[in-house]
Amino acid sequence: MAEISAKAVKELRERTNAGMMDCKKALQETDGDMEKAIEWLRQKGLASAGKKAGRVAAEGLVDSYIHTGGRICGLVEVKCENDF
Repeated sequence: MAEISAKAVKELRERTNAGMMDCKKALQETDGDMEKAIEWLRQKGLASAGKKAGRVAAEGLVDSYIHTGGRICGLVEVKCENDF
């Protein structure tokens, strides 16, 4: 494996908005080739997104707001999942 510089990791992170460790691993897997690392991250992202697509966000919160006079109101539902 090629030695990966912090500068290369930073550049890949700026170009892809991926996490630092993911950028470092992508560069290690592609022997420091920036374009191949971008493609590697893209493929990894699609694979991990596919795994998460079927999961149900079963936890969350529902809240409401009714303005004085009762003419304006809002209802919000926020769902989340806990991966611990």
